[in-house]
Amino acid sequence: MTRGGNGKPDETEIPALIARIADALDRAAPGEQTPADLRNGEAFIWHAEDNRLVPVREINRLDLDLLVGIDRPASTLLENTRRFARGLPANNALLWGARGMGKSSLVKSVHGAINEEMGGGLGLVEVHREDLGSLPALLAMLRAVDRRFILFCDDLSFEAEDTTFKSLKALLEGGIEGRPANVIFYATSNRRHLMPREMIENEQSTAIVPAEAVDEKVSLSDRFGLWLGFHNCDQETYFRIVEGYAARFGLKVPRDRLRAAANEWSVTRGARSGRVAWQFIQDLAGQLGVTLDRAE
Repeated sequence: MTRGGNGKPDETEIPALIARIADALDRAAPGEQTPADLRNGEAFIWHAEDNRLVPVREINRLDLDLLVGIDRPASTLLENTRRFARGLPANNALLWGARGMGKSSLVKSVHGAINEEMGGGLGLVEVHREDLGSLPALLAMLRAVDRRFILFCDDLSFEAEDTTFKSLKALLEGGIEGRPANVIFYATSNRRHLMPREMIENEQSTAIVPAEAVDEKVSLSDRFGLWLGFHNCDQETYFRIVEGYAARFGLKVPRDRLRAAANEWSVTRGARSGRVAWQFIQDLAGQLGVTLDRAE
């Protein structure tokens, strides 16, 4: 670039300079997002920062028959989802209880089973807990689509001073518009009442009317028509889970050796659960040089 005697750019070059700057900014800017086709695709993830749904190329899930030891909640959620997919009345569901016992896996597996049974058509939308405040925008988007969706929030819980639970209460039952007829809400949580015990006790000790203060937050759980409890599994159930995985993925290990190794693995982890069983199977498959046809 040439400069005049005063050190400033030659005025004849300024338009070209502006054009180069504009071109550089265009290249640096993110590309224009193509809206997701909500009538196709099996699952989506909600991005609240720019109000868009991103399709999931491959859902990380297991076949329903591999989820051992949770037969009752599995059959209940399957039937509830089947009714919803058929346009019949169905309830929002809260899957609560022990860690690693298949709560989120069950939601994804039931979704897959219903789509296989009914030839597809049921969408799954994952929304993160921190994005619950953007639910009105998401629901407006889904309401306009001629398709049914499961809205799924994994590991749902609330801490002190967290007010986003009010957005969820409005979605479940309390809002003027209410939940769209083509949307149902499934959530998983380690807590039955979606908040830590000390938070409830603090509300009771500091509020002018303790019962009312606690009821406002605890009533959120009451708005789920289905409460499905998941509990820690005993050793025999843990072994059944391990053996089911081993059979499905063709891991050729004698039953007594498989159980002994699985037991040692659970002892080192200090827990028995479906998640611990899956982690053991991954380790065993690696030792045997066998690949697993499921993404982690």
